[in-house]
Amino acid sequence: MAANVLAGPVLAQDYPARQITMIVPFSAGGPTDTVARLVAERMSADLGQQIVIENMGGAGGTLGAGRVASAEADGYTVLLHHIGMATAETLYRNLAYETLEAFDYVGLVTEVPMVVVARQDFEPADFPAFLEFVKGNAADLTLANAGIGSASHLCGMLLMQALEAPMITVPYQGTGPAMTDLLGGQVDVMCDQTTNTTQQIQGGTVKAYAVTTPERLELFPDLPTGAESGLDGFEVSIWHGIYTPKGTPAEVNERLSTALQSALADPGVAESMAGLGTAPSSAEDATPAALQAKLEAEIARWQPVIEAAGVYAD
Repeated sequence: MAANVLAGPVLAQDYPARQITMIVPFSAGGPTDTVARLVAERMSADLGQQIVIENMGGAGGTLGAGRVASAEADGYTVLLHHIGMATAETLYRNLAYETLEAFDYVGLVTEVPMVVVARQDFEPADFPAFLEFVKGNAADLTLANAGIGSASHLCGMLLMQALEAPMITVPYQGTGPAMTDLLGGQVDVMCDQTTNTTQQIQGGTVKAYAVTTPERLELFPDLPTGAESGLDGFEVSIWHGIYTPKGTPAEVNERLSTALQSALADPGVAESMAGLGTAPSSAEDATPAALQAKLEAEIARWQPVIEAAGVYAD
C-alpha cells in the first residue's frame, strides 16, 4: 500500500527519465503534425529528454487517441490532438473510449484560423458572390475534406449549415490528397486551416474567399470574415491541446505543462506560428485546467451541430 502511495511522487520527481512519445493522430506533413513538431522540439529542450513524434492516422483521429487512452499513465505517451477530440464524442456513436473519462490534461497549444478556398479558376470574384453562387449551384459543387472528423470536414459542415446549401462532399484520406485535387481542379471548394492553406494562397494557386474568425487576420487582411458578409454562425478555429492517459500523476502533467509554456514563449515558435497564420496559446491557456474547460465547452457546442447534420462516422 505504501509503495503505491509513493509511486506517483517518486515518478514525478524523476520525470522524465527517458524518451517521450507524442502521438499525432493524423498523417505526417499535415497541419496538426506541423504544430506538433514545432512545439515538441522546444519542449524536448526544456524537459532534457527527446519527444519523438509518432503519426497514427485513421478514423478521424480516434485511433491515435485510443492508443493514448489505453497507454500506461506515466507521462511517456502523450497525445496532441485538435478540435476533433471534442467532435468525436458525437461523430462516433461507438467510440472505444469516453473522452472526458479517458484523459488527463496538459494544456492548449494554439488556435488555428481557417480559410475558405476554391480552385484557382472558380467563378465568383469575392465572398458575397461566392455565397450567392454556392446557394444557387450547391447540388453541382464539390466540397473536399480530409475525411470525416477532420478540421476541413467540420468547417465545411458548418459552412453548408450556415448557407443552408448542401454541396457534394468528397472525403479524402488526409489534407494532402484533398489539396492536391483542389489544385488540380478536380474539386471546387475546401475549407482548411491556415497552417495548410497559407502557402497556396500566397502563391496564388488557390482562390481565397474568407476567414472563419470573428476579425480579419493580419496575415490576410483583404479576406473578410463570414459576419461581414451576413453569414451568421460561421466561426470556427481549430484548437490543439496535449493530453495524457487518465491517471497520470498531476505532477507529471504540470511538468509537461511547464515545458509547453516554455516552448510557446520561445520567439522562434511565435515567429513560425505567425508564418502559418496563428499564434501560441498564452501561459494561462497552456494549463491542464484551461484545456479541460475548453474540451468540455467544445463537446457541448458541437454536439447539436453534428446531430442536426445527421452525418456520423460509424
